[in-house]
Amino acid sequence: MRAVVVRRFGGPDVLEFTEIPVPRPGIGQVRVKVAAAGVNPVDAATRSGFLTEAGIIPPREVLGIGWDVAGTVDAVGDGVTGFAAGDAVIGLRDRPATALGTYAEYVVLDADAIATAPRTVSTVEAATLPLNALTAVQALDLLDLLAGATVLVTGAAGAVGGYAVALAKARGFRVVAVAGSADEALVRGFGAEIFVPRGDFLAERVRSDVPGGVDAALDTALLGLEALDAVANRGRFVVFAAGAAPIPLRGIKVEHVWIRADGAALGKLAALVDDGVLVPRVADTLPLDEAVKAHERLAAGGLRRRLVLTNA
Repeated sequence: MRAVVVRRFGGPDVLEFTEIPVPRPGIGQVRVKVAAAGVNPVDAATRSGFLTEAGIIPPREVLGIGWDVAGTVDAVGDGVTGFAAGDAVIGLRDRPATALGTYAEYVVLDADAIATAPRTVSTVEAATLPLNALTAVQALDLLDLLAGATVLVTGAAGAVGGYAVALAKARGFRVVAVAGSADEALVRGFGAEIFVPRGDFLAERVRSDVPGGVDAALDTALLGLEALDAVANRGRFVVFAAGAAPIPLRGIKVEHVWIRADGAALGKLAALVDDGVLVPRVADTLPLDEAVKAHERLAAGGLRRRLVLTNA
């Protein structure tokens, strides 16, 4: 089968297509025939070597690329219940040090890393859900807040930020969204009550709407201290990238969300898609053999939706 790997770090051109044997599922695992795989910034961070330099991925001769997957169960290993060949599923590969990712024709995942796919959206749309929506929901879990709390979401028009706004609203939080001025209608549509345009003196502008500061912030845009300054004393602050944590001033609890596969939570997110609470957003689709082009487009920036690679 075809798969995309990296054997050396660098730009999009280091992505290599290779032929490898179709993997076999082990005990408690399923093999998924990949229909679509999301293209995420973490894929570029793996390809460039950033995650290895940061100590997140140990040195390896070969690294697979891709976290998100949507497709159908092709085979199940011993001990797997609840899934059978032919089931439409979505899943997350959360071990980036392995030699096979979701940029492939088949991928093997633990059965507890997959969930039944949403019924109301396409396979391509479903492929954008696992990494970004799970990141958002796991970040919200870290806040441990009651309904009615005020939560700031930076980068609210982005893939993770958009899901974070919608999920925070669904939990009964009052959402303050930060994004570009042109995105106000978009993020209000996700459920933001207050909109603050991206720009200088962010904390002052947030605090003019929320005196005393917000209860917590999800800093998906990696604004750091600018966003932390908008949080009330002893509030909570979640960061989304290695090395992005600001100093925990004023008793603010700063935490990092480290994504993990969670099939049960993914199933709940799929249900929220079917209920219309979450709306997957696709920028474009490209065939698997245009993975290099997809990474070039990702590197060019400006994407608020996700690119998706497809297998014919």
